[in-house]
Amino acid sequence: MILGTTFVVTLAVAFVTFFVMAPKYESTTQLLVNRKLSADMQAAQLQQTQADVQMINTYKDIITSPTVLKTVDRQVSNYPGYPGSMGALKKDISVSSQQNSQVFSVTVKTTDPYTSAAVANLTAKTFKKKVGKIMSINNVSIVSPASIEKSPVSPRKTLNLLAGIVVGLLLGIGFAFIREITDTTVTSEDFLTDTLGLNSLGIVNEIDQDEVKKRIYNKQEIYGSTNPGVAPQPSQRRV
Repeated sequence: MILGTTFVVTLAVAFVTFFVMAPKYESTTQLLVNRKLSADMQAAQLQQTQADVQMINTYKDIITSPTVLKTVDRQVSNYPGYPGSMGALKKDISVSSQQNSQVFSVTVKTTDPYTSAAVANLTAKTFKKKVGKIMSINNVSIVSPASIEKSPVSPRKTLNLLAGIVVGLLLGIGFAFIREITDTTVTSEDFLTDTLGLNSLGIVNEIDQDEVKKRIYNKQEIYGSTNPGVAPQPSQRRV
């Protein structure tokens, strides 16, 4: 049961991984927003840098807002691997940043590597254009544009198969344990006599009906008629 369950679950996971789940490709572009200070405010440069870092959360909200995504969605709606709607496109875009860094990354994951790169670059360009009007910021730089990555990032086939083996093994052990503790079949005559204190009255022979017919047929061929007084040798089974 353990081996069978492990095999079945692993086979199911392999089928889903290789034939059901669509591979996804990821592309990332990096942006830098650095608000310029006037000459008399240069002494406050450090405070301004810290403020820019704290503003990254605001930039994240702007990037995933309809103000930016409407423009992007309109331009990529006919691309292969397009998610299907602006809401689905928003789920495929993630924005991340390192601690105390003014640079943040826009990562796009779709089922087509070219679409992922195109969406990431369009999002960065649209943000650069829109944020100046929204927040009066004119110093947005695209540090590195998104490149086409032809190696899928998901599904992770090896990881999925290992997970399938582990889950199947655990399920198999669980099923085997449940079957063992719920099995009330008596498999030993000693259990009846020693554990339960009962008397063994004998052994009931079990004969398969097909075997009976086969043996009778063979005797008919040998003797030319049925000999009811001769019974086939039965296999023995303790009960």
